[in-house]
Amino acid sequence: MDFLPIEIRQYVEAVTTQENDLLKEVSRDTHLHVINPRMLSGHFQGRLLSLFSHMIQPNRILEIGTFTGYGTLCLAEGLTENGQIVTIDVNEELAERARNNFDRSPYKSKIIFKIGPAVVLIPALIDIWDLVFIDADKENYLKYFDLIIDQLRPGGYIIADNVLWNGKVIEEKESDKKTNALKAFNKTIHDDPRIENLLLPIRDGLMLMRKK
Repeated sequence: MDFLPIEIRQYVEAVTTQENDLLKEVSRDTHLHVINPRMLSGHFQGRLLSLFSHMIQPNRILEIGTFTGYGTLCLAEGLTENGQIVTIDVNEELAERARNNFDRSPYKSKIIFKIGPAVVLIPALIDIWDLVFIDADKENYLKYFDLIIDQLRPGGYIIADNVLWNGKVIEEKESDKKTNALKAFNKTIHDDPRIENLLLPIRDGLMLMRKK
């Protein structure tokens, strides 16, 4: 997932603000006990999410794809005093681990954790979002975008993870469903006149979107 040489990545992380103790524990526990720990946002991307959140100072955040809650905790750092983050995941097996991580954080009261298919749960959420983070099943990225774009305030932001998909999005012969879904997502986002976008080649690719 990292396109930088390992020495550069290590240097970048070394001169980036460190994780707090809870995030270090979440990362270590995830790598020791959870399948596919690479799905964790991790130190560098986590600090980026926190920085974006602090810059935007959102009142309402929607996160699609919780995993073990590392990204949730990073995004929550920039919430306003009365702000909330709603995070959705379909994996019931990881729910207890994520809840435990949330319960140990100072943002416990600001995190609303929902278990179930996001395509079903999102339409029932009557809210206006300042920031949305999409990091879930790749085949549904366009569905998620369509579901939330009208609920995103003008000037609001969407961040989508894994949009480079290990570099497969530039390989013409790649035909698996996830790669094709991400290719279609990237093109659709780029062509949508309602937003302006920037694809950051960080880790596995972050698509940044701002609603006009």
